[in-house]
Amino acid sequence: MGKVERALISLTDKSGIEGFAQELASLGIELLSTGGTAKKIRDAGLTVMDVSEFTGFPEMLDGRVKTLHPKVHGGILNQRANKDHQSQCESHGLKNIDIIAVNLYAFNKTVEDPNCTLGDAIENIDIGGPTMLRAAAKNFHDVTVIVDPADYPKVIEEIKATGNTTLKTRFYLMKKVYALTAAYDTAISAWLEKVDVEANSYFDGE
Repeated sequence: MGKVERALISLTDKSGIEGFAQELASLGIELLSTGGTAKKIRDAGLTVMDVSEFTGFPEMLDGRVKTLHPKVHGGILNQRANKDHQSQCESHGLKNIDIIAVNLYAFNKTVEDPNCTLGDAIENIDIGGPTMLRAAAKNFHDVTVIVDPADYPKVIEEIKATGNTTLKTRFYLMKKVYALTAAYDTAISAWLEKVDVEANSYFDGE
């Protein structure tokens, strides 16, 4: 395994992010981020590249499209030991993303509000987050994926020791991803089953 070069951090739960980002930066790891997470990292005095700068494509559609880009997913999904993958990455200017630290829009919290509309709920269904998480988890052999701030110290400890995390840790973290995304989709499905679409305004004022 090569050393970790780049991390993409995009969080709803930002607890502990300043310390984690500081540790990564001190290890020479480039930080990529979006929106409020990028601001929080900058406010901590750290350098961070917006994902839109990394991809060369702006965030758009009211934030619905931020990380859904080949430069993000190619950077996550390429197999580092696959010569054909590496040749394609070189041809298309893709750079490895070795750490994904992402957690998801708070769908459950949103729908707990008795005034939550169908439109509110729909806008709090995360698309980019689960997509990145599932991509990173699929490629756990090469990518460290983190959904729980409690795992930050272990990741930092291992990178300090060897330049990367262990396969055992990456597999453990991968399993947490699929448990999270399964529970997330189940919560969405369960809530939608209770909704009468004809009795709900999708958009405010409809």
